[in-house]
Amino acid sequence: MSVHVLLFDAGSEQEGIHSLEINGRTVVLLFEERDDAERYAGLLEAQDFPVPTVECLDRREMEEFCSQAGYEARFVPSGFVPENPEDRLLIAPPERNMDVSTWQEGAEPGAAAEAPDPAAPADPDLEAFRRQLEGLL
Repeated sequence: MSVHVLLFDAGSEQEGIHSLEINGRTVVLLFEERDDAERYAGLLEAQDFPVPTVECLDRREMEEFCSQAGYEARFVPSGFVPENPEDRLLIAPPERNMDVSTWQEGAEPGAAAEAPDPAAPADPDLEAFRRQLEGLL
């Protein structure tokens, strides 16, 4: 049986899989339906999260990968209806996400910092580039 997972930088050396931290566990979502995985990816994008690609993979292989990596694989069946707040995370991402910039630098899983404070001063080069792009509009 195939499942759909969310991957970042798919096919590159820095490929990563989307996961959630739930009660101290790292959880990887295995969607039965591609549409559900794409909707979840769209919700991440709406939160200014890097946009993942939806990949179809073998469920048994994904469960084995998760087990070996110390992750928990959670299957999200078609028509899934959450029964509690934890279940809700299987169909909609949390409002606050972890900073994913460190996973590309080789950080250990689960070691990412909290999302950056939007009130903190931004990188001056990035701000200048943003203003330049806005000027083009």
